[in-house]
Amino acid sequence: MDPDIEVVPITGDMIRLGQFLKFANFAESGAAAGELIQGGDVKVDGDVETRRGRQLAKGMLVEVLLPGSVLRAKVG
Repeated sequence: MDPDIEVVPITGDMIRLGQFLKFANFAESGAAAGELIQGGDVKVDGDVETRRGRQLAKGMLVEVLLPGSVLRAKVG
C-alpha cells in the first residue's frame, strides 16, 4: 500500500462522496465539497466524478486535484 494514501475509516458500508470529502478533511463544508466535485477536481478510482451523492464503498480511492498537489484517501 502507498504510504501517502490515508485510509479514512467510515461507519457502515457506504458513504456519499460529498460526506467523505468532509470526513477526510479535504473540504471544510458541504458547499466546498460541492464546488470541488462540480469543478471536475475529484476522481473516484481514477475517473472524474461530478455527482456529489455518488456512493462510495470501502476500498475505493478518492483523489482531489489541487493546484500543485493531489490529496488521496481510501475509504476504510
